[in-house]
Amino acid sequence: MTTDVARADQSDPTPHAASAGTPDAAHDVPAEGAPHAAAKEPLGPRFRALLTSTGLANLADGIVQVGLPLYAVTLTRSPSQVALLTAASWLPWLLLALVGGMAVDRSDRKRVQVAALGTRAVLLTGAAALVLTGHMSMLLLVTLALAYGATDVLVDLAETALVPDVAPRSRLQAANGRVQAVQMVAGAFVGAPIAGLLLGWDATALLAVPAVLAAAGAAVLATIRGSYRHATSGPRGPRAALHEIREGLSTLVHHPVLRPMTIAGAVFNMASTGYTTLLVLWAVGEGSALGLAPEQYAWIGVAMAVGAVTGSVLVEPALRVVPELRLILGGWWAGAVLLAVPVLFPVPWLLYPVLVAIGMASASANVVSRTLRQRLVAPRLMGRVTGASRTLGFGLMPLGAVLAGVAADRWGLAPVMLAAAAVCVAVPALPALTVRQRMLDEA
Repeated sequence: MTTDVARADQSDPTPHAASAGTPDAAHDVPAEGAPHAAAKEPLGPRFRALLTSTGLANLADGIVQVGLPLYAVTLTRSPSQVALLTAASWLPWLLLALVGGMAVDRSDRKRVQVAALGTRAVLLTGAAALVLTGHMSMLLLVTLALAYGATDVLVDLAETALVPDVAPRSRLQAANGRVQAVQMVAGAFVGAPIAGLLLGWDATALLAVPAVLAAAGAAVLATIRGSYRHATSGPRGPRAALHEIREGLSTLVHHPVLRPMTIAGAVFNMASTGYTTLLVLWAVGEGSALGLAPEQYAWIGVAMAVGAVTGSVLVEPALRVVPELRLILGGWWAGAVLLAVPVLFPVPWLLYPVLVAIGMASASANVVSRTLRQRLVAPRLMGRVTGASRTLGFGLMPLGAVLAGVAADRWGLAPVMLAAAAVCVAVPALPALTVRQRMLDEA
């Protein structure tokens, strides 16, 4: 379970004050305030095109994310090399999120996403040719993961920034809920099983099919009319770029709502990543607490996805009766408490409904968090603020995995997993003590 650190988007909560820049009038928050108070409007054809592109791109993501490690074990049995492949997929977020956010803010968001998806299609086509001719190696596979990750940074940041441009401001909760639901269905429900089927059929197709899907996603997105660039003309060059990056970081650091939300979300992600790193050892194999077979463990992702889709769809009606801040904090706390259940009660059948509930709690909090940022951050800063928050949020996740592994070697699985759950319970106290709903309403 990861929070959408100042998506929150990862899953993924966070606004921006007027002091960092005044939004254009066309993008101001409606006077009635909370989005659930506004009359419903159609989401419109532009949003439907973005949602279709998102589905195609995330279907490709699901195939690639599951398929690359599966293909890697046909090339090597070295755990360190396989782990390097996983690390390579996260590294671009650490290195490029700030610069990627600046690029998204400087450019037409639609064109950035189309170009990134097109580049992804070319990369995957080239990789498929290497597999077909028998020239693929672990070094090339890791390089592919790095390059694919770089396109993922741009696609994800541009997509998040584009949603409030193509959906009515009064329906942002619904729009983000549908985006997250489509991401989960395409990536976890459909993409992951297809990856296994494609690898069993022909390894070349494991990369060729996502290439076609990425190209199709770019083509659909290109049909959206209009320009989606918010930056005004101004100086360019290294000094100007550094100034723009600092402006995004300053927004993240100094806002009284954004700062505690981002810090709490990042620490939550670190702890929950440590927990999930150990969960496979707790659940799978002889001598494990749950004693699941690997194929049974594979259904964990499906259970989480079922919960996430349900939570995403229910967000909009839930906000009619529950304030935004309470829904975010409640989702964090509910998910954190539930993490302790499989450790305290290691019953195999209980694991799956618990994971469905965790998925619901996480998704509902993430949708509201993402929408808050989109409502309250100046459009010209959206990419930089999102990039800065994800640099912190995603950057701590590998650290959480390493710390959990080292600690479990010394103290065992159960104590460390319970400690990680305890950290997840504790960290929402920071925004709970420092943020009030009126701060969101008045922004």
